[in-house]
Amino acid sequence: MEVLALIPARGGSKGLPDKNILPLSGHPLIAYSIRAALSTPAVTRTIVTTDAEKIAEVAIRYGAEVPFLRPEALAQDLSTDWEVFEHALRWLRDHENYQPDLVVQLRPTSPVRQVTLIEKAVWRMAHSPEADSLRVVTPAPITPYKMWTLPDGDESPMQPLLQAPGLKEHYNQPRQILPQVYWQIGTLDVIRPHVILEKHSMSGAIILPMVVPNELAVDIDDLQSFKRAEEAIRSYDCVKFDD
Repeated sequence: MEVLALIPARGGSKGLPDKNILPLSGHPLIAYSIRAALSTPAVTRTIVTTDAEKIAEVAIRYGAEVPFLRPEALAQDLSTDWEVFEHALRWLRDHENYQPDLVVQLRPTSPVRQVTLIEKAVWRMAHSPEADSLRVVTPAPITPYKMWTLPDGDESPMQPLLQAPGLKEHYNQPRQILPQVYWQIGTLDVIRPHVILEKHSMSGAIILPMVVPNELAVDIDDLQSFKRAEEAIRSYDCVKFDD
């Protein structure tokens, strides 16, 4: 089975400039996603899609392929994952006649990963032909059953965000009896290429879950989250560098 690990890393980041190549415990942030892919036996190819030459240079130095530079139009603040992945898969198909069976998305901003998790995710998708994709989720720290919308502004009655069938006034109930909900995180996704190319989606309709504990759910978007990631990498059995 041909399994492509695709790591998206654009150059622009207004909140944290050069975020994808800033040092995390002595190595560029993106290096952790590259190392995770290269360390996973099920992954047969590791590619970084970026618009930035300096990110490409770092990616190649750490062992990833960068067969193309992403068009600037697909590296904007509002560019979607689907646009980026559709471009990469079409480029590889048209220029190399390369068509993977599965695509693994490894976002650089979620560096706390275990190789066994990636292996398990790929195995599960390979043995679940009915599934379009798989996403990593973690128990949500706040229940949406106690959240509200203000459809007519803050001077009018509010409405519950969700309904909980079988529970009267669920927003007044103890959290322990409310349905457990899960929050999707950026650790990894596994997607069938035809879902991206033909259904124009990054998930499709049938999405398998893979649940991880909250401590592994680290998403980097500021300097404080860099510190949390460093602590998590030191503390847990996950992909890291020895030096």
